[in-house]
Amino acid sequence: MDKSFDPRSIEQALYRQWEDSGCFAVRPEGAQPYCILLPPPNVTGTLHMGHAFQHTLMDALIRHRRMRGDAVLWQGGTDHAGIATQMVVERRLAAEGRSRHDLGREAFLDAVWDWKEHSGGTISSQMRRLGNSIDWSRERFTMDDGLSNAVTEVFVRLHEEGLIYRGKRLVNWDPVLHTAVSDLEVLSEEEQGSLWHFRYPLADASGHLVVATTRPETMLGDTAVAVHPEDERYRHLIGLEVELPLTGRRIPVIADDYVDPEFGTGCVKITPAHDFNDHAVGTRHALPLINIFTIDARLNENAPQAYQGLDRFEARKRVVADLDALGLVEKIDDHRLMVPRGDRSGAVIEPFLTDQWYVKVGPLAEPAIRAVEDGRIRFVPENWSKTYFEWMRNIEDWCISRQIWWGHRIPAWYDADGNIFVGRSEAEVRERHGLGPEVALTQDEDVLDTWFSSALWPFSTLGWPEETPELERFYPTSVLVTGFDIIFFWVARMIMMGLKFMDDVPFREIYITGLIRDAEGQKMSKSKGNVLDPIDLIDGITLDALLEKRTSGLMQPQMAKKIAKATRGQFPEGIPAFGTDALRFTLSALATTGRDIKFDLGRIEGYRNFCNKLWNAARFVLMNVDGQDTGLGPELRQPTLADRWIMDRLRTTAAAVTAHYDAYRFDLAAQALYDFTWHDYCDWYLELTKPVLNGDADAAVKRATRHTLVQVLEALLRLLHPMMPFITETIWNDVKPAAGVDARFLVERPWVGTDDFPADAAAGTELEWVKGFITGLRRIRAEMDIAPGKPLPVLVQNWTEDDQELYLRHRTLLDFLAKPESVTWLNPGEEAPESALSLVGEMRLLIPLAGLIDKDAEIARLTKEIGKLDRNLEQSESRLANESFVARAPAEVVAKERTRVAEMRAARSDLGAQLERIRAL
Repeated sequence: MDKSFDPRSIEQALYRQWEDSGCFAVRPEGAQPYCILLPPPNVTGTLHMGHAFQHTLMDALIRHRRMRGDAVLWQGGTDHAGIATQMVVERRLAAEGRSRHDLGREAFLDAVWDWKEHSGGTISSQMRRLGNSIDWSRERFTMDDGLSNAVTEVFVRLHEEGLIYRGKRLVNWDPVLHTAVSDLEVLSEEEQGSLWHFRYPLADASGHLVVATTRPETMLGDTAVAVHPEDERYRHLIGLEVELPLTGRRIPVIADDYVDPEFGTGCVKITPAHDFNDHAVGTRHALPLINIFTIDARLNENAPQAYQGLDRFEARKRVVADLDALGLVEKIDDHRLMVPRGDRSGAVIEPFLTDQWYVKVGPLAEPAIRAVEDGRIRFVPENWSKTYFEWMRNIEDWCISRQIWWGHRIPAWYDADGNIFVGRSEAEVRERHGLGPEVALTQDEDVLDTWFSSALWPFSTLGWPEETPELERFYPTSVLVTGFDIIFFWVARMIMMGLKFMDDVPFREIYITGLIRDAEGQKMSKSKGNVLDPIDLIDGITLDALLEKRTSGLMQPQMAKKIAKATRGQFPEGIPAFGTDALRFTLSALATTGRDIKFDLGRIEGYRNFCNKLWNAARFVLMNVDGQDTGLGPELRQPTLADRWIMDRLRTTAAAVTAHYDAYRFDLAAQALYDFTWHDYCDWYLELTKPVLNGDADAAVKRATRHTLVQVLEALLRLLHPMMPFITETIWNDVKPAAGVDARFLVERPWVGTDDFPADAAAGTELEWVKGFITGLRRIRAEMDIAPGKPLPVLVQNWTEDDQELYLRHRTLLDFLAKPESVTWLNPGEEAPESALSLVGEMRLLIPLAGLIDKDAEIARLTKEIGKLDRNLEQSESRLANESFVARAPAEVVAKERTRVAEMRAARSDLGAQLERIRAL
């Protein structure tokens, strides 16, 4: 093995070997099926930290189950991402001075397909970099012929049952893209605005009402003023009319519980065509719907002529100015409000009344609710079922049409009279309705919402509507790993569609992950400029290259500088190459159930060190077994206490890790593996083997130790493999000859079972005594600043015959690792000089300090350390005493400072006690 671990030299070549060898294909045929669906990322996209997090957890489950002998399918693929992909290609055309309308629909779609074939595979390549063990031979795309057929089939069947209809309703409208968008494609953030208070004169000239609004331009579409029915200030006005300024129209005063009497004046303008809440009020009161906007949010012919053609924000200025000229502006207040913007265009989203296609979801939602209630589907953590129920029990019909060209075109045709015909093709429509060639038919221009096709993902990817072997074998799938933000948009719709068309749930369990946040707890987003690219973490990136990313909006300059500051100067030149395994293990270790993750570069550096620790341990093993007898033959093996102990610890660890995987506690599995690898195997067992391997132990003892070294390492690599596939596969390839293993790849080896290694609780108890003796002396050395190699005289008090027997039995180990100069067993009542003390159970280890240390030098050293600690403690306590700091600083920063103070106080107490002991000598 190389002296150091270099992930860049192994990862990509190793992945190609796995893929070319068919390691990720479904096998064996007769085994228990286990299937995970990859939430299909956008074909336009690149891997972000959310992908890296969820994909790591999915791949760990997949590799784990594959090693447990299940017939595993990780179904992968990408989504056509209608709006996002169309925008990419339109921007490319715009750079050439052309638009999609210049090309026409067919030529534009050809251009999109061409872009997809040549540039759309970036994210699939990046998934390979992450180690995703997807069966790439089965990779699907939501606009593949098979999936497109499934989409058409579902649309037609739902329409035939009356569950798809066309109607005029209010939608989220993007005035730049000229299409309806889903709620998930709307980003609402607080912005500074104004709250205008206008006077609406009563029609009988007896006074006026004052209404408050954040959108003055929409008042031109008002059809009522609403007050609360119990509001004594306005009850006498209910049923009267007001003059709507600037329009020449009269509108009624109505009563509705929607109005909050405590907000503003308690009078609310109602604009049913341009506000979702107002639309609900308008429906209850049968108010007219007046749409005053065009598709690009300009004032249309329903507005007064003076405003027609104006952009909505220009119209806002004109309306306010004209009302002010009429003396109808009561006042204007500064006001913070949530502004909805399209996530692709950045334009302010407009509630807009248009004809769209809808799914009537009520009949589909009821069985989907029951499936979770009766336990056919289980949420992990369970509390997310409450969110699911809340959404599903208040569900509204689903707008599935989009006014773009890229996507699944709606299978509906219109004749010259506007009659609508739905079918799988125009030929089927003509045959079913008896329409001859003389009847001109035009297909609907709209395409389906991307979420419509992805709702069919669990069964369309397996071949539905054909009755395929894969569909029979892998549906329902085993578990869905996804984020809470798409429980409604994707998860719920997959459940509804699966129950409708497969008569069964699409998955048995839903593991909901948290969000990846930055080290300060902020959500990673382009707008915040705090996005970390997982490929940068894997390969490394210079600070200059990070700064260049500001042009893409992914990382602002201050974020790049923040990286160096946040890691206390560890990475002043940028991000080093941590490698895939360190990233994956970090994400696994942080995956506490249901909680958001603060991603700190300090953690990934720590797990890169863990990779190095594992690599160096393997080098130690191989150097000590190369060309030696590793106990694979019939010759006698005589295990030491350490051999028996480490095998018992491995057995316990394997059982714990298996249980944690079954419970989706990736964090606990990672912690158990880390503790065993670093502390049990590396820090203790490897050290305990050195006296055997380097001493004059019997051949059977050495043979057993070499056998245990190799067998435990080989099993440990199997346990670590699902989370750290590259380094474990590389080491295992060197270890397998010594372990007597005949297999192509570690990924094909079986999981470690509890029966693979013997239980030996007695060995654990005995070795804990040995460890206690060694660590007791080591602790005294550390506390008293005594050189590690200096032999120490040891006095033993309060000992038993068992203690003495254990010491004599393991004296070789204790002499090698604890380095006592002598061991004196004091009789009961026998006094000892001033000594440092350590306990091993009830037995007391005493180290006389006289002559071991320079008393004056040690007092000076401790006094200096205490002084430095006192200064830092004073600064931190002063900071926490500052009310302004506590009130304004992020909660995480304050909590961190309080933890630091507690740690410094504890350290101050320990150093003070140590100083008093030295002075007493």
